[in-house]
This record gives sequence, C-alpha cells and structure tokens, in this order.
Amino acid sequence: MLKISVIDSRTQRRVVIEGTLIEPWIEALRCSWQAAKADLQGRKLVLDLNNVTRVDQQGESALLELVKEGTSISSSGVLIKYLLQQLTRKSKQSARIATIPACPGADRGKE
Repeated sequence: MLKISVIDSRTQRRVVIEGTLIEPWIEALRCSWQAAKADLQGRKLVLDLNNVTRVDQQGESALLELVKEGTSISSSGVLIKYLLQQLTRKSKQSARIATIPACPGADRGKE
C-alpha cells in the first residue's frame, strides 16, 4: 500500500510518501509529483520518504528520475538514506557519461 499526502506551508510544499514504493504505485507517485510541482508560488518542493518501508527496482528508477531533476528529498531511515546515496552516485555517473566529448578523429574513415 502507498499513501501520498501533500502538506503546504508558507515556505514549502511537502509530498509525503508512506508505505511501499513498488510497481503498482509508481505511476501514482509520478502523477502526484507532477501535480505538486504546479503552482508552487515560490515555495520549495520536498519529497518526504521518512515513512517508506520498501522500494523495488521500478521505485528506484522513479526516485532516480526525481534525483536527476534536482528534487529535494527528506529521509531519516538508514535504508532510504543509503538508497538515495546510491541513486545520487548513479545520477552523477550518468551525467558524466553524457558529457564525455567524442574522441578526436573518431569519425575518420567513415567517408
């Protein structure tokens, strides 16, 4: 089961995720996140994962997408903090791979 709540304050909008972030609920997370991004009126957007109990491969992929977008994530659990560290590393690695310039002369001989 997954519960998604949105809590607004003067300075931030917090999207609180509770339960299991697994395949049947990934699209609900994406839809809720997109809706929360709309009309922020200068507030910071934070994804709160303090009460997430399980994340499957599809959940990791969805979180990786959010990390790549620069999402602010809040978590106090050891497992989720470790997962976020791994996702941040993956995000940085994929950014480096995307910015590696082509080797000089790599297109020689293709004429």
